[in-house]
Order: sequence, then C-alpha cells, then structure tokens
Amino acid sequence: MAKELRGGYTTGACMAAGVKAALLYEKGEKCDTLELKALDDTILTIPVKAVRRTEEGICAEIIKDAGDDPDITNGVSVFTTVRHLPQGSGLVFRAGEGIGTVTKPGLSVPVGEPSINPGPRKLTQNVVEEVLGVGADLEVTVSIPAGKELCKQTLNPVLGVVGGISVVGTTGVLRPMSEEGFKNSLVPQIDVALAAGLDTQVFVPGKIGETLAVKHGIPKEAIVQTSNFIGFMLEAAAERGVKRVLLFGHIGKLAKVAAGVFYTHNRIGDARLEAIGAYAAAAGMPAEGIQRILNATTTEDALTVLEEYKYMHVCNTLAERASARAERFIFNKLTVGTVLATMQGTILGMDEHAKEMGRDFHWDIE
Repeated sequence: MAKELRGGYTTGACMAAGVKAALLYEKGEKCDTLELKALDDTILTIPVKAVRRTEEGICAEIIKDAGDDPDITNGVSVFTTVRHLPQGSGLVFRAGEGIGTVTKPGLSVPVGEPSINPGPRKLTQNVVEEVLGVGADLEVTVSIPAGKELCKQTLNPVLGVVGGISVVGTTGVLRPMSEEGFKNSLVPQIDVALAAGLDTQVFVPGKIGETLAVKHGIPKEAIVQTSNFIGFMLEAAAERGVKRVLLFGHIGKLAKVAAGVFYTHNRIGDARLEAIGAYAAAAGMPAEGIQRILNATTTEDALTVLEEYKYMHVCNTLAERASARAERFIFNKLTVGTVLATMQGTILGMDEHAKEMGRDFHWDIE
C-alpha cells in the first residue's frame, strides 16, 4: 500500500501566520502555535518559533514546513515584520532580505513590486482584517535570508525576479507537488517572453540547448525551459498566441519529437535510436549500419555510425520531421523549427523554419 504523503504550508502561509503572530503579540497574546484559515477554507495549525519587538516593528519567525513535498524552502526561516502606517496608507508589502523584486512585465505582480504573489497577499489581508478589522494601515515586510542563494535553483532569474525568491502559494496549503504542478510552474516563462514582445520563442529541454542557443546569439529573454514537457509547452504557447517556436536541443531529446513523442522522459517515452535508424534506412543506409544504430547505447554512439557511413544529412531530416510532428500536434496553430545538437554543442541539423527564425534573431548559423 502506497504511503500517504504529508502536506504542509506555503511560504505565503508562513508570511500570513507571521503577521497574525505579530499582531496578536502586540495585543498581549503570545502563542506557540496558531490557526490560519487558508483560502480554500482549510484550517492550518502553524507553530510560531519567535516573536520580538525591533526598531522596525514587531517581527515574527515561522519555519516553513513543506510536508513531504520536495520544496527547496522546506525548513527555512520566514521573518515577517509589521509596522503601523499613517491613516489612508492601506496594506503595503515590502521585500526584505532574500525576497525578489519583479523587473519584467507578464507576471501576476506588477514591475517594481516585491515578488509576493496574489494568493499570499490575499491571505495576509484576511489575517489583518481578522485581527485589526477592515481598513487597517499596515506595512508588512517579509524576509527569507536563505532566499538569496535558493533563488539560483528556481526560474526567477529567467522570469526577471531579481534579488531572491518569491513568496508563493495559491491557497496557503502545500500538497506534495504533482507532475501537473511542475508543468504549470514552467508556463510563466512564455508569458514573460510575450510581455517582452517576443512572439517567436526558443524552447529548450535542458541546459545543452540553452547554452548553445545563447552562444549563437539567441537572446536569453526568448528562451523557455520545457524540461520533458515539450508537448504541454507547445500547447501552452499556442493558447497564448505565440507565433513561432524554435526547438533547440540535444538530438537525444528532439529525435523523440521526430517520432511523435512529446513527453520525453526516458522512462516514459523513448524512440531515439528507432527514429534515427528509421530515417537512415529511408535514406538508403545499408542494413548492417541500421542494425548498429539500433544496438547503440546512446545517440552519441549512433552518430558515429551515421558519420562512418556518411549519412549525417539524416540529422536535417530528423529536424524537419520534429518540426512537422510538432506542428501537427498543435494543429498548425503556430510554426515550429528545430535545431539538433550534440552534447558538446556541435550543430547536427536544422530545417528551413529554423534557419528563417535564426536569421530573424541574427544568429551565426546557416
């Protein structure tokens, strides 16, 4: 019987709980734990590590508990400081140490604001109204000192969130992340690129494609990480009105797309060698060469066979087929081009759509 995974609470819930603890402390009520009503009406019981009065206001410390979710912020200290403001100021959020600031349009928070998402803001507003009533004038500063380093493990640098991590959470409840949740976390990259005026975007399944694309002059702002979810991200791009997508990456990933595989995790979908072998056979490679490709351990091994038999032009065919299968997958709602590369960064093949997009990006590949 599968183990039931334990849930936890988000950084947004930590911030709201810190505000509640600080405001109760101000009223003379000290608490070791408190209850917080999440936006989905779940009642969260959250321990309070410490509350103290500082020069900046009243500061509460809450330790993030992600449950069984592999969240990089699990166990970090979330410090929330509250300070009363002049009448009419309203509820104001500030970014403290380790909290990022939004610098690019396209996200759910305006440029120049602390990267505190709408869910945590609403949750905090509810807490303030619960303790102080409607219309309170309060400054809330949230700090996660560990965020300065943790942000390097997130998409924040790509999304234009500078200086730290984001305070996130839709409801305040953290359930162990599903595959669907991870996929959805990738989509804002498309929105940010569109907001920057980029309706031609470069989809990279991993670091190889990203590094090579930048090396050849593709602007970082146009690059979108897809992980293994190429089909899902193509659909998201089509829904948002992206006009063209350039698939740029290792042949081991993109040969799968040429075979019609759009979820490219090796344990779920793998047709790399079969695709290379099939198109090499269609081009006339002798049977013994095809057999060697099918028996290869990696795509890099298969490439040595193509090179030996002088069939490297098959890589261009693979690129063409990847683009055609991708366009068919999203019912021709956008144009797709493909560039295939080796692990070392050598360009193996591309189609005409890729060349056209490359020229528009002023890159140095033909």
